[in-house]
Amino acid sequence: MKAFSELNLSQPLMAAIADMGFEEMTPIQEAAIPIALKGGDVIGQAQTGTGKTAAFGIPMIEKISIDNEYVQGLVLAPTRELAMQVAEELNRIGQNKGVKALPVYGGQEIDRQIRALRTRPQIVVATPGRILDHIRRRTIRLANVRMLVLDEADEMLNMGFIEDIEKILEETPSERQTMLFSATMPRPIQLLAERFMRDAVNVATPSKELTVSTIEQFYIEIKENQKFDVLCRLLDTSGPGLSIVFGRTKRRVDEIAEGLIKRGYAAQGIHGDLTQVKRDSVMRKFREGSIDIMVATDVAARGLDIDGVTHIYNLDMPQDPESYVHRVGRTGRAGRTGQATTLVTPREFGLLKVIERLTNRRLKRRPSPTLTEALEGQRRLSMERILQVVEEGNIDGYFGAAEVLLAKVDSVTLVAAVLKMLTREPDMTPIAVAPIQESPPHRPRSGGGFRSQGQSRDYGRGRR
Repeated sequence: MKAFSELNLSQPLMAAIADMGFEEMTPIQEAAIPIALKGGDVIGQAQTGTGKTAAFGIPMIEKISIDNEYVQGLVLAPTRELAMQVAEELNRIGQNKGVKALPVYGGQEIDRQIRALRTRPQIVVATPGRILDHIRRRTIRLANVRMLVLDEADEMLNMGFIEDIEKILEETPSERQTMLFSATMPRPIQLLAERFMRDAVNVATPSKELTVSTIEQFYIEIKENQKFDVLCRLLDTSGPGLSIVFGRTKRRVDEIAEGLIKRGYAAQGIHGDLTQVKRDSVMRKFREGSIDIMVATDVAARGLDIDGVTHIYNLDMPQDPESYVHRVGRTGRAGRTGQATTLVTPREFGLLKVIERLTNRRLKRRPSPTLTEALEGQRRLSMERILQVVEEGNIDGYFGAAEVLLAKVDSVTLVAAVLKMLTREPDMTPIAVAPIQESPPHRPRSGGGFRSQGQSRDYGRGRR
């Protein structure tokens, strides 16, 4: 791995990179940044979590002139969450140079965005549908764009944005520099690159890096009607931390979240039908730890970067093997460990094998947790919570009450009673989570890519 100091970047950028804790470049950064700094077009095949935002952000910000009041950098992203995340990281990279990045996405009042655009940001990070709105209103002009980035191009293709992207590209100068990043390279993306890019250099992360070694990956063979109960047992036996449960459709996510809440779990769902205010609320609660389980669709969770996610549960198999990589990539970030468990019905074993080939990783088979193991897991978590409170201290005000209780019962009985109070015993109350229609045997993608059950072209356009 090479150090950022070898890039001969300006002092403001090097200071920002140091403040962010970056020292050595990731493989995609090492391959892409030197080419981009020289002005070359780049096609990067890279997954979320490989450092690709810095791979295009560093050369973009290095080349921007703060004396120019016009938009000089444009990043197109498939979802509002990814747009916000990318803008946040670009602002950190550009903070010392005085470069500002503005996220522009659907679901936020356009008048508010128009006011923000009047502050003259040098970079705009946008979803395709919303920036087209601004172009039509003439509230944003792209005539001075020097670098354009297509982030997660295959996902924008899947969501039906390819025609919008072509219209946006036609609004930018032909002599601009273009960088395209995509987890996969379906034919429509290749054609887009051939049409709008000049002598692009292809760089890629090897397949062995698609899922990191710090993530333990398991699967459980199970019948569809047993999934919810087994999920609850998995949650009961897992350690403390944040968990994301993936469901295939918006309705499915709502049912799972409601079922978990009924059984006493601190859970909420997130998907494209929620208002932006509600989505932001769920994300804030999850980051703060006031809920520790988020149930999500693939589209809603795409690009999310949340510290502290320890467990991923694929209640439903993704219909696209690349989506599996994005799901499990929500954990095991920044060198931390993580665990991903996928519930697989017998008909889905073909897709499981495709995933293993794609990731160059064999998933370990594990049995379903028993009720006894779930109860034991809850007892263990209760003990850990008690010990954590002891370590944190600030319990002086409770000694008097403890002495009163110890005068009435012995210490072992007292601690056993506390453990019983804290332990949520596995709940077998029937929950109405309708079995999802099982996936057909997997067929490789072709042409315009796949769309998830319940997701149409209009869904991608309308919600983003």
